[in-house]
Amino acid sequence: MDRPAWAPQGIDISVPSVSRMYDYYLGGSHNFEADREAARRAMGYLPGLPKIMQANRAFMRRAVRFAVEEGVGQFLDIGSGIPTFGNVHEVAREADPGARVVYVDHDPVAVAHSREILDGDARTAVLAGDLRTPRHILDSPEVTGLLDLDRPVALLLVAVLHFVEDADDPCAAVAELCEALAPGSLLVATHASYEGVPVPAEQAGGVVDVYRDIRNPLVMRSREEFAAFFTGCEPVDPGLVPMPHWRPDGPPEQEDPYAFSGFAGVGRRR
Repeated sequence: MDRPAWAPQGIDISVPSVSRMYDYYLGGSHNFEADREAARRAMGYLPGLPKIMQANRAFMRRAVRFAVEEGVGQFLDIGSGIPTFGNVHEVAREADPGARVVYVDHDPVAVAHSREILDGDARTAVLAGDLRTPRHILDSPEVTGLLDLDRPVALLLVAVLHFVEDADDPCAAVAELCEALAPGSLLVATHASYEGVPVPAEQAGGVVDVYRDIRNPLVMRSREEFAAFFTGCEPVDPGLVPMPHWRPDGPPEQEDPYAFSGFAGVGRRR
């Protein structure tokens, strides 16, 4: 198996990665054949997976613009993935040239590629970290050196919560992160769900099986279960809704049916 020059040493390119599969769905080039094969298997059950990922990215960009409009110029993006056009710092700086962003991911390809792209950018930092260990993230030199946690921060958890199993208590991890942020901070999140998927749940369950097979369990949660992550936050209008319905730029009815799979929302820390 050929190893691309950009692939960090020490990683097994025969093992699929969630972030590299996400990159493949979005049309990126930083993925391996193992990632592509697993992604194609998942798309056999849900052909609209790329549309779902595009809806995630579109929501993220709208939420970042909203944060800047609300005077929030600091961003902590956990599960940030492999950088693509229109990443958080690019969107934020269109309105606030001084915006600061810390990107966090546990995939070594995502971390290495992010560092390469952002090298020399003093207002961004990249951290190898995991949502399940919030204290490691909060105490890191990347976060403490770049973000002022005494001022509002936008915490982005886009397309990552559904990869944390209940046994790892993701609600507690999110609560710990939010409690470390100043009042007025924003929690920006999306979550996969059987609700809204335009195929029977039994068929959509095939995707869950694919991710379980690659040892990255995908946990589908209901709207009510998703809402639990926003405990301690005031919901920002229109609340927890399908991604195209959160402050759309155009008529959401024109979106692909797959884009309405799952939920998105923004909450403001009290």
